[in-house]
Amino acid sequence: MRVFKSVWQHYAPTPEIAWLLEQFRQMLNDCIRIGLAENVTSLKSLSLKAYRQLSGYDLASYYKLCAVSAATGILRNYRKAKRKNPHVKEPYARRPRLTTCYGFKVRDSELSLPVHAREHIRIPLNQHIQATINGFALRSVTLTEDRLSLAYTNEVQQLRPRGFIGIDRNLDNVTVAATDGTVHRHDLSEVARVKAVYLGVRSHFKRNDLRIRRKVSGKYGRKQREKVQQILHHWHS
Repeated sequence: MRVFKSVWQHYAPTPEIAWLLEQFRQMLNDCIRIGLAENVTSLKSLSLKAYRQLSGYDLASYYKLCAVSAATGILRNYRKAKRKNPHVKEPYARRPRLTTCYGFKVRDSELSLPVHAREHIRIPLNQHIQATINGFALRSVTLTEDRLSLAYTNEVQQLRPRGFIGIDRNLDNVTVAATDGTVHRHDLSEVARVKAVYLGVRSHFKRNDLRIRRKVSGKYGRKQREKVQQILHHWHS
């Protein structure tokens, strides 16, 4: 079974990286603006509407495609949130960022990102990232102002469970049932009694001084937790 994972590190951005992140942020906001104005709901529709308008950006074409893809996801989440809350604010990317699935490479312990023809930005990778991604297929890279994240795929063996258990938590007991037919019921009525006793004690506080009330309430709260933990410890053992 294929799973997707990611690993990240901090890095020091150069002026070239900062410029690239800002260009991607502006493209992302342009795509969001177009999607809102045209009421676009799909990746294909947004690509047809926005790609030509991104021609003014002096970047590789796959950065534009990734900006369109990221904007599509943002717009979908916005419309879903708007159905629940009509007053939700329209999305807008304020922080510089970049996400791409194409063009990047990892060579000689460095991440290489193309900017223009034969012009690349290189970011050193720490040993943890190098060891983690060694032998795996890289899927995407995401950059923020001070963080780099690499997504990769990993093949893992799918485990088949031998059975299942269900836990029913009630006020004075916990019941556990398994698919093999075994059922265990654990009596916790003493825990409920202790909580009720200390709840009654705290309800009789008459002092109007909030500081004193908090201090005394905290004292009895700690006593209640200690008694409950003691009961649970003996029950578990």
